[in-house]
Amino acid sequence: MSFLLDPPMLVATGAAIERLAPDERTARAATRAALGVVVGVSAALYLNLPGTGAIWRAFRASSGRDFMLRSGLSSGPEPRRRPALDALAVALFCAYPSWLALGRRVARR
Repeated sequence: MSFLLDPPMLVATGAAIERLAPDERTARAATRAALGVVVGVSAALYLNLPGTGAIWRAFRASSGRDFMLRSGLSSGPEPRRRPALDALAVALFCAYPSWLALGRRVARR
């Protein structure tokens, strides 16, 4: 997961939930589960927690944080945690429910 790849993936997931869930209760549960997984894995990557190496190495990133911020598209030293960067990451994570909701709205049309 990365800040570049997560939004389109969340929109697609929201659309799939809207189309496949048999009722609203199931759709809400699937939405919560999807957000829990995506935010959990993405936060673990951003914090460079153990066990995330298989994901970021597959994209040739230098760390989980590097993958979250640059999606493995550019190279260089690992981005250092700074308060402003952490605040930006939190703001991006806070937008994740909106991306999933957008996918559900698009699928309803």
